[in-house]
Amino acid sequence: MMNVYVKSKGLQDTEMHYCPGCAHGIVHKLIAEVLEELDELDTAIGVCPVGCAVFAGNYFYSDVIEAAHGRAPAVATGVKRTHPDQPVFTYQGDGDLASIGAGEIVHAAMRGEKFTTIFINNAIYGMTGGQMAPTTLIGQKTTTSPLGRSPESAGMPIRMAEMLSTLDGLVFAERVCVTDIPNLNKAKKAIKRAFELQMAGAGFTFVEVLAACPTNWGMTVPEANQWLKENMATYYPLGNIKDVAGEEA
Repeated sequence: MMNVYVKSKGLQDTEMHYCPGCAHGIVHKLIAEVLEELDELDTAIGVCPVGCAVFAGNYFYSDVIEAAHGRAPAVATGVKRTHPDQPVFTYQGDGDLASIGAGEIVHAAMRGEKFTTIFINNAIYGMTGGQMAPTTLIGQKTTTSPLGRSPESAGMPIRMAEMLSTLDGLVFAERVCVTDIPNLNKAKKAIKRAFELQMAGAGFTFVEVLAACPTNWGMTVPEANQWLKENMATYYPLGNIKDVAGEEA
């Protein structure tokens, strides 16, 4: 019988625990495939903080370090500076990266640290019960904004990719999603580009992945993917935001 799909060698033989419809498993797959294609499985080092991302180390074939909440960029900085020839990446959610870790990611990008950040933006705190995150949309209901997020009290949702792209140390930023095959292919291409630029010593690279969280959104998987396309992708437009190497070519 002909195999039409073979699981990436970059993933361990561990059953994933994520909720049905969660994008984490899909993004794990893309990262694993990219590292395999770049022949970096034995050298890559991941850094994962608190939140749903904390379990990533159970699945990747590569080495993974657990960091304190929000501190993955600081840990990755130390790892990359001591292992400059190895690919280093952080894998972070929005509650982690855009809230408690906002200062860490801003200064890593400002310094142009030569690692890659994969940012999972599902507009909510997933692991701790569905509280409002810095990326929660206006009007979106969460356990801490039962009437919907109000701009008067909570401000506007933060666009991390655009904000970080204003810093000279960041050389690549792209926002993608994984709701369907065409977008999944674009996401993989962006992740691969980010790692290639990192390994070329260009600077800090950043890929933001819009992700569904059906469990905390209170939706079915198809409803969540459709809501993402109609709402999140409107406020957080998909596409390349900065590619210094591409601009110079």
